[in-house]
Amino acid sequence: MDLLFLEYPKCTTCKKAKAFLDAKGVNYTDRHIKEENPGFDELNKWCNKSGLDIKRFFNTSGILYREKGLKDKLDSMSYDEKLKLLSTDGMLVKRPILVGDDFVLVGFNESQWEEKV
Repeated sequence: MDLLFLEYPKCTTCKKAKAFLDAKGVNYTDRHIKEENPGFDELNKWCNKSGLDIKRFFNTSGILYREKGLKDKLDSMSYDEKLKLLSTDGMLVKRPILVGDDFVLVGFNESQWEEKV
């Protein structure tokens, strides 16, 4: 199984998720979400694969999210507009993200991750 792990290295939750993967001996490709921001097509694919609402991919506790006033704007935006916005800056994207062949996990929930790895 080839996994992609997207993280922001300074993020505490990302550090916990990475430690979890390492403790389990899971092989994964590590990707810095800010330096290598997910693109429109990637995000679209992941959103569809995850079965989650696109809103779940937004880092709602992030500074950029608050600065842009997205809490009040997201409901009036189309799906494509949300994807386009997410693809502009990795700091808008909720993290960590774990992408497998048949799943996408957004945020670190140990029991969910336990089921998949």
